[in-house]
Amino acid sequence: MTTVGVAELKSKLSEYLGRARRGHAITVLDRQTPIARIVPYEPGTPTLSIRRPPPGTPRLGRVALPPPLEVRVDVLTLLQEERQGKR
Repeated sequence: MTTVGVAELKSKLSEYLGRARRGHAITVLDRQTPIARIVPYEPGTPTLSIRRPPPGTPRLGRVALPPPLEVRVDVLTLLQEERQGKR
């Protein structure tokens, strides 16, 4: 299976789509983490369908949110560390 980083995929998209057309699957990496797969199209594959919620389902704005988590660390600091590659 072929793997490709986001930057290379952007610069050579046509090449990788050609590989998919020829039957190859491509795994897309963001900072060495797999985030997506490009796979060949197969006719007859079920398509995504959107359906309405069943009657009686509460509207999205009326769904109760869970209580906040009691976190003892600064999540913004963790996010910054992750983005800077320290974790």
